[in-house]
Amino acid sequence: MFEQMSYDAQLAYLQGVAEKALQKWALPEPTDLKLLSLSENATYRVDLPDRDPLILRVHRTDYHSRDGIQTELDWMKALQEEAGIQTPQSIDGRDGSAIQEVVSAALDEVRYVTLFHFIDGDEPDESDLIEPFKKLGEVTGKMHNHARGWTLPSYFDRLVWDYDGCIGDTPNWGDWRKGPGLKPEDVGTLEAVADLIKQRLTAFGQSPQRFGLIHSDIRLANLLICGDDTRVIDFDDCGLGWFLYDLASAVSFIETNPGLDKAIDAWVEGYRRSASLSEEEEREIPTFIMMRRLTLFAWLGSHPTADLAQELGDSFAQGTVALGKAYLEQFQS
Repeated sequence: MFEQMSYDAQLAYLQGVAEKALQKWALPEPTDLKLLSLSENATYRVDLPDRDPLILRVHRTDYHSRDGIQTELDWMKALQEEAGIQTPQSIDGRDGSAIQEVVSAALDEVRYVTLFHFIDGDEPDESDLIEPFKKLGEVTGKMHNHARGWTLPSYFDRLVWDYDGCIGDTPNWGDWRKGPGLKPEDVGTLEAVADLIKQRLTAFGQSPQRFGLIHSDIRLANLLICGDDTRVIDFDDCGLGWFLYDLASAVSFIETNPGLDKAIDAWVEGYRRSASLSEEEEREIPTFIMMRRLTLFAWLGSHPTADLAQELGDSFAQGTVALGKAYLEQFQS
């Protein structure tokens, strides 16, 4: 099984899958195939002679179905063509399909692979969060407006980021109780937090104005700035959820940053340039940030070998408990 391989063996295996997959597109011989990131998927930069590079994505098994991947590609195409938001555009293989399959006899598995045009741009400067968060909020509002009016395909199949899908009975990223470094005496505090989140989100409701198709990981690391144009990448986690969950995603891993409140205000200002956000909805922002924090904590627990999990260590648990106590103090009657 892939999960039982050493890290180096996994890298070598995925490199082989990527090399084999490239034969399924009508391309010249690559001059280089470089791994850019390894998380849920393995993402490679494909350098080719006398043309722009491409981006190859080897999908993780058992995360998205073929229909789910096609839905993601469809929405990215619609956002670019209908909303004017530049996103990664897929390239069809020799057989006319954007989704190719690579069969591994060694592991008895099938890997889906997709290929994209390269998008130019620079990640926003995070030394001052205010202006980048205004841009982030504005483009997120445009995406939400589009999502509200876009007809989902008949084969729609994406993750659901509701309470159960985040921190409830069917969590997409695992049980937050298994997060790294959580002390037994702090479990009760976070249980109370989770219960309060559920109570408040039940009251908040899932009307079409508040709940729909979201990016679910739209943070500065997934924006590219090219002149005055704001471009969006990495739709791998897109699915159904509350629109405000995208704001919570924007502050992933910076929830304890002293400048968080100003960054949130900047996001809201930018968002209201392109979409509506009521005062009632704005008041619920801390609930979504707390739910996202617990969701990330679960991810760290289910990905113990990830670089981020190693880097954060037990400090993320301590910060999560502190945020939880503040949340209870703010909202518990």
